[in-house]
Amino acid sequence: MLSRRKLSSLLLTLVLALCAAPAVAQSCAMCYQTVKGTPKEAQRAINRAILVILIPPLGVMTVGVGCAFRYGKRRDEEKDRDPQNRDPESTAFPP
Repeated sequence: MLSRRKLSSLLLTLVLALCAAPAVAQSCAMCYQTVKGTPKEAQRAINRAILVILIPPLGVMTVGVGCAFRYGKRRDEEKDRDPQNRDPESTAFPP
């Protein structure tokens, strides 16, 4: 059974994917006509080239966001372990 958090993230991903579907169909007329006039092999090559151009930025952004989340989580854990860095308000009511 999926946890509530996984289910909500899956649902959010699905909604975002469906919202982005109309954007896929929007391409410039000049690009469309150029690709339409090429043979099938060239069309496949252009599709592969688009994927090759798309993958590195997505990979870099994924790694960057992952590192940011890991850093934040580690910082919060270290802050919770070190009693000198706690706020006076947070020590008034222990967890």
